[in-house]
Amino acid sequence: MTTMPCLVLAGHIPALPAVVSAEQLSRILQSLERNLLTPIPLCFLLGIICTRIHGGIKIPKELYLSIAIFLLMSIGFIGGHELAHEYQMHGVATIWKPALVTLFLGCVTPITSFLVLRYLGGLSVADSAGIAAHYGSTSAVTYAVANSFVEQTQHPANSFLPTLVTILECPGIAIALVLGAALSARERAARAAAVGQPVRESKLGEALYEVVTGQSIMLMAGLLVIGFVSTLFMDPKGFQPFFDFFQSKGMLFRGCLCIFLLEMGLVAGERLSDLVRVGPFLVAFGILMPLLHGFFGVYLGHLAGLNLGGCTVLGAIVASASYIAAPPAVRLTLPEANPTLSITAALAITFPFNIAFGIPIYFEMAKWIGAV
Repeated sequence: MTTMPCLVLAGHIPALPAVVSAEQLSRILQSLERNLLTPIPLCFLLGIICTRIHGGIKIPKELYLSIAIFLLMSIGFIGGHELAHEYQMHGVATIWKPALVTLFLGCVTPITSFLVLRYLGGLSVADSAGIAAHYGSTSAVTYAVANSFVEQTQHPANSFLPTLVTILECPGIAIALVLGAALSARERAARAAAVGQPVRESKLGEALYEVVTGQSIMLMAGLLVIGFVSTLFMDPKGFQPFFDFFQSKGMLFRGCLCIFLLEMGLVAGERLSDLVRVGPFLVAFGILMPLLHGFFGVYLGHLAGLNLGGCTVLGAIVASASYIAAPPAVRLTLPEANPTLSITAALAITFPFNIAFGIPIYFEMAKWIGAV
């Protein structure tokens, strides 16, 4: 498995500088400033502040769910539309390498997360696998923010990036669940044999079905197919109203994203106190592991031929953690896993880190390795 990218993406590996220069550090700080002082991250910050000072902001659940559905549909539809254009112009020549790299990363990230959590952090098998499932998957909101960031820097990502988001969504959850269910079942069997009690079976197949048929994957994958087919077969004039409604560069999408980030800030603000309970290790994990995964995403994306914006966005989604698709699957398969640990790490640590600091850092990483 580990030889796949080398066989597929054979080529010269550029030498990496030993240290970050003062000029590169200055660019990172400038990128941070450009990213932080925009409505999207500021709405997230507003949500945190209002929660901590009891500001009383409440987003109606129905509105929040409707916006989440719209964002997922928009990401999928525009991804299918752009993929159709890519297919018409180049066939599969430009996307097969990035797709293979993304699938590879989706298989590796939950394994590395599990090993670090289990053997460096000393967490239980269930907790390690539960957190790894969140970090093996991806956050569609982080993708949307990263995509908006690279557009603002005048380096838009490759048009097929939403397809890579869909590819990355499921494998990490599935692999982490397999690890957790298998190892937890073995531990339970050993304990049951010692005391003569029956062992309750883990519903792995049911959980994997829930992951694949879950709302986020079905909406993104389904709308990707709809966008692809309608672009190829509809008259352009008839297609245009749908494009105008769903386009991720339009005011409707970005306005909805601001409201969604406000809600995410309210939720994250409520969970800030959980950081005291999860301890410094999980805080360090929620920051350092995304940086490591993000660099792998940026570097392998560069080898696969992505542009500067594409490498940045791939790094961001590989570094992100799921807080929508993963929690129900983990609860079903690994009921003994503590959801506070995984949700707090994904939503209160990694998500705000990526929004505020990670995305500009991945952008500088991409420039560092020579992406253009």
